[in-house]
Amino acid sequence: MTKIDPSLFNAQQHALDKEHEPCPECGSELVMKHSKNGPFLGCTSYPTCEHITPLVQHDNHDIKILDESPCPECGNHLVIRNGRYGMFIGCTGYPQCNYIVHDEQEEQPEEVGCPKCQKGQLAKRKNKFGKFFYSCDCYPKCKYSVNQQPVVHTCPECGWGVMLEKQRAGKAVLQCPQKSCQHKIEKPQ
Repeated sequence: MTKIDPSLFNAQQHALDKEHEPCPECGSELVMKHSKNGPFLGCTSYPTCEHITPLVQHDNHDIKILDESPCPECGNHLVIRNGRYGMFIGCTGYPQCNYIVHDEQEEQPEEVGCPKCQKGQLAKRKNKFGKFFYSCDCYPKCKYSVNQQPVVHTCPECGWGVMLEKQRAGKAVLQCPQKSCQHKIEKPQ
């Protein structure tokens, strides 16, 4: 087995090689500094000279221009880009046009009225942990919410206006959300 020099994999070591080079703008010494965007070499006479050299290159580049569909907001071409969080499709007119194609186009579920206040609709929302829940859109007047998808179906046991769609043993089941009832029936097809 051969020995590999670990300094080859250390970005700081390579930066230290350049660290003692003079600033190309003013001739002062360059030193390594850190920011939220990563390490960089900056000039020691900072307020008078603002020269910086980034050590980490972020690969934000266009991969392919899409000719088949124009941007719906400005009419420019759309392009596949490799960005900070992966690949996405955006407008070539950026930064004037901020259009981005979202592939989370999911089918709209049926409108479910709030059974508690009977004025609002139950809307799908996301909590701070990324989990989905359904709550009344008349919040804060009505604070009704459920964790599973509600379905417009009256509970045959207690008469509550909605039931929750759940999976039990591989079958779709409707369950009453009322704690006093919890009645379950098989989901009608």
